Amino acid sequence: MDMIYEAGCLVAGTWLDQGHREERAGPYVRRTVSTARTAQPDDIAAARAYAREGQRAVARLAPATRAEILERAARLAGERTGELARLLALELGKPLKDGGGEMVRVADTLAVAAAEARAIGGETLPVAGWARGVGNTAFTHRAPAGPVLAVTPFNAPANLLAHKLAASFAAGNTTIVKPPPQAPAVSTELVRLLLDAGMPVEAVQVLHGGAEVGAALCAAPEVAVVSFTGSAAAGAAVAHAAGPKRVLLELGGNAATIVCEDADVEQAAAVCARTGYSNSGQSCISVQRVHVQRDRFEEFVAAFTDQVKALQVGDPLDPSTDVGSMVDDEAAERVVRWSAEAGGTITVGGGRSGAVMSPTVVAGPSPDSTLVREEVFGACVAVLPYDSFEEVVETCNRSRYGLQAGLFTHDVRRIMAAWRDLEVGGLVVNGSSNFRLDHVPFGGVKDSGIGRESPRWMIEDFTVTKTLLLRGTSIWGEQ
Repeated sequence: MDMIYEAGCLVAGTWLDQGHREERAGPYVRRTVSTARTAQPDDIAAARAYAREGQRAVARLAPATRAEILERAARLAGERTGELARLLALELGKPLKDGGGEMVRVADTLAVAAAEARAIGGETLPVAGWARGVGNTAFTHRAPAGPVLAVTPFNAPANLLAHKLAASFAAGNTTIVKPPPQAPAVSTELVRLLLDAGMPVEAVQVLHGGAEVGAALCAAPEVAVVSFTGSAAAGAAVAHAAGPKRVLLELGGNAATIVCEDADVEQAAAVCARTGYSNSGQSCISVQRVHVQRDRFEEFVAAFTDQVKALQVGDPLDPSTDVGSMVDDEAAERVVRWSAEAGGTITVGGGRSGAVMSPTVVAGPSPDSTLVREEVFGACVAVLPYDSFEEVVETCNRSRYGLQAGLFTHDVRRIMAAWRDLEVGGLVVNGSSNFRLDHVPFGGVKDSGIGRESPRWMIEDFTVTKTLLLRGTSIWGEQ
C-alpha cells in the first residue's frame, strides 16, 4: 500500500495531529501523498503566546551554540537527501535530480547560516572624532529582532524554508513557519530535521493552512518580522495584513536572458534549455524570455529547440527525468493557453497531459502578449529578436518585475552597461537568469520585492542595532 505522509502542526512545543486535515494529491502520481492538520484559531492564539515566551529562550543561546546546531543540521540534510527528494517528487512532481539538487542547497544554506551566526557582533564607534563625543565611548551589537513569521512557497519549499528558518535562528529569534499547502510533508520533515539536530523546541512552530492562517499570523503583534516568498499579488496582501512591522518580500519575476551577437550560441542554447525547464519552469528566476540579437536569432532558435527536444519528460521518480509535472492541472493549462495566445511560432511543445506540460518554445511572440509581459512560472520560454543593445536593455526594463537577468557576451563594456542599466537585483554573465548561489545576496526591485535573501543579509533584517553609550568614560580622555 502506498504510504501517505501525515504532517502535524507544531504548536507550543507539541505536535498536534488530531483535527481537520487537508489532503495533498501528487500532480504526477494522481493520488493522495500527504495530509496536513490545519491550524485552528485556538492554535494561532497559542502559537502567538508561545512565540513571545520562546523568543527569550532562543535569544539567550550563545551564537556558538546556534552555529553548532545548524552545522549538525547541515550534515543531517546531506544524509536525508534521498528521503526528502522523494517527498518533493511525490508532493510536487519535481524530478529527483532537481529535488536532490535542492537538498544539496539546503545543506549549504544551513552551513552558511552557521558560519554567519559565529560572525554576529558589533563595533566600537569613533565618537571621539567629534567634539561632543570626546570623553565618551559608544558600542553597538546586533540583537535579535523578535519572533519571525516565515511564509514559504511550493516551488522550492525545502531550501527557501532553510533560508528563512536558519537565518532567523542564527540571529537568535524564534520562528513561526507557515508552509505552502502543496508541500506540507516536505516542510514538516525539514523542521523535524532541525529539531533532530538539536534546535530547541522553543525556536520553531509550524502552522498549516491557507491564506487566512497566514493573514492572522502576519497581523499578530507578537510577530516582529515577516519573511514572505510568493507572488506579487500575495506579497501585497501580506504587507497589508502585517501593517507597520518589518516585512521582507521575495516576489515574482519575468526573467530575461540576453544573447549578444558575440556569444557562443550553442552554449547559450544549452544553458537556457537546462535552466528554463528545471522544475517545469516554476522558479521566479527561471528563463522566461530570451532576447537574441537579430543576426543570430534563427541560429539560436534552431539550437535551442533541438536542446529542448532532448529533455526527458515524465515520471519525477525516475532519476533520468529532466522535466516532471507542474504543481497542478490548472497551472499547466494556464501556460498552454498563454502559449497558444502569444502569437509567433511554437517550435516544440505546446500541449500537456494532466499536470505535465511539454517543454514549449515560442519563437517571435507578440511583445504585448501575456506570455511575454507576465510571470509564466511554467514550462515555456519565449525567444524574441532585438537589434541594438540599448534597445534590448530598454525592452527588458519595461517589465514591472526586476529580479534577475542573464547576459551572454564577452564584451566587458556591455557587461558593465547591463550591470548599471538593467533594473534588476542581480545579473548573471555568461549564464542564464536561473542561477543562484545561496551565500550571495538575492532579491529584486520594482514588483519583485523588498530586501535581500541569503543568510548574511537576512540576519541583518532579523536583527536590530542596539547602542551602548558610556558618558564620561573613554580611553581618549577629555578634549
